[in-house]
Amino acid sequence: MITMIAAAGENNELGKNNDLLWHLPDDFKRFKQLTTGHHIIMGRKTFESFPKPLPNRTHIIITRNKDYKKEGAIVVQTLEDAFNIAKDDPKPYIIGGGEIYKIGLPFAQKIELTRVHETFKDADTFFPEFSNEKWELISEEEHPKDEKHKYSFTYETWVRK
Repeated sequence: MITMIAAAGENNELGKNNDLLWHLPDDFKRFKQLTTGHHIIMGRKTFESFPKPLPNRTHIIITRNKDYKKEGAIVVQTLEDAFNIAKDDPKPYIIGGGEIYKIGLPFAQKIELTRVHETFKDADTFFPEFSNEKWELISEEEHPKDEKHKYSFTYETWVRK
């Protein structure tokens, strides 16, 4: 089951200048818990935004640059190649960025979306629009803002109808 996992603002904002617009420690913990032990599929810029490869996950980087190589990651040129490498993983995750989410949406069966309850005017990357006609919200878990979280957010799990 191909799953997209993301955190997005009220207007689907993902980030700016290859960085997140917020710091939500509990969302990071959830991301780690869900993706550990699985293949994570991402674009080059998303991979380069990490200080180092994330532990206990197989990193698959999609880039048009045929000469791109990174220790600790598998580099491919297409989403189809990424899916082929992850074919034995029952739950590979597409983790971004915006362009990879856009091309991955037609293939995804599930979306784990952290909806950050704020709008961010200076975002330059966005999660793709998806419709309630094709997707069903099967669970929601609200998280209020607190001393560690500047914004309230909701964990939403969507499945393709």
